[in-house]
Amino acid sequence: MTTDTDHTDTSPTTSSPTAFSRRAEATFQVASWSEELICDIDGTGTQATPEMYYPDRGLNRARVRYTWSGDLEGSSEVDYLISYNGAVAPTVGFQRFTGSLAGHDGSFVLVHTGEHDAEGVREHLRVVPGLGTGALTGLRGEAHLALTGHSDEGYRLVLAYDLD
Repeated sequence: MTTDTDHTDTSPTTSSPTAFSRRAEATFQVASWSEELICDIDGTGTQATPEMYYPDRGLNRARVRYTWSGDLEGSSEVDYLISYNGAVAPTVGFQRFTGSLAGHDGSFVLVHTGEHDAEGVREHLRVVPGLGTGALTGLRGEAHLALTGHSDEGYRLVLAYDLD
């Protein structure tokens, strides 16, 4: 498993993470993963386990729970919509984190936009304004994530952020 935490984003529709003054480094681990079929376009795919079916072309919904350690301490739950097409396919999701960020307690929501293929997952995560609670009400930030393979040690994430 390798991760890419480069904070350079040249997209004209998003602000650059380098515009944020703080960095939070954390490790997340998958506590649970449940995925269900939404749409199987061709009726062909792979039954990975009795509970998980991956269509060759189609859409799945996944509910994932993570645990966090480091500058982010707590847990989160994300709902992903995952497309499958045999090549590079888009993913989207919303994740609610509850715990602490650098000692500030509360919760916040991240929106995930990205893609996946046989090589791995690449995502841009952005804090959704107006959905924070407690000491994290004024949180703004984003991160980039690139994962290849499975890791028993967890996955590293660097969140570039500001907190009002």
